[in-house]
Amino acid sequence: MKKSPLILIADDDATIRLVLEKKFKKDGYVTKSTSSGQELLSWVENGEGDLIITDVVMGDSNGLDLIPLIHRINNAVPVILMSGLNTIKTAIEANNKGAYEYFPKPFDLENIASVVK
Repeated sequence: MKKSPLILIADDDATIRLVLEKKFKKDGYVTKSTSSGQELLSWVENGEGDLIITDVVMGDSNGLDLIPLIHRINNAVPVILMSGLNTIKTAIEANNKGAYEYFPKPFDLENIASVVK
C-alpha cells in the first residue's frame, strides 16, 4: 500500500492550520502543523514532508527566509508560501527565493488544493 503524502503546514494562525488540515485530510493526505518556523525546519531536517505550506510572518520566523534553509536540507520538496502581506514585492520575493507557489490571504481553499494535487 502506497503511503499518503505528508503535508507540513506552518502558520501562526490556528484557524488557518485547522482549515488546511481538514481539507487535506479529506483529500487523502497526512498533515502535520505548527505555529513555529523552527519546528517546521526540524521536521524537514528529520526527513519529513512531501510538501510544505508556510506563512510568511510567524512569531519566530519569516517564511521567505525559511525557503532557502528548507531547500538546503531538501531541494526536492515544494514550498507553497502564503501571506496576509499581500504585496507584489512579497510575491516577487517568494518567486525569487524558490517558492513553488504563492497565495495571498485570504486564499481560495480550492485553488490551494488544486496546486497541491
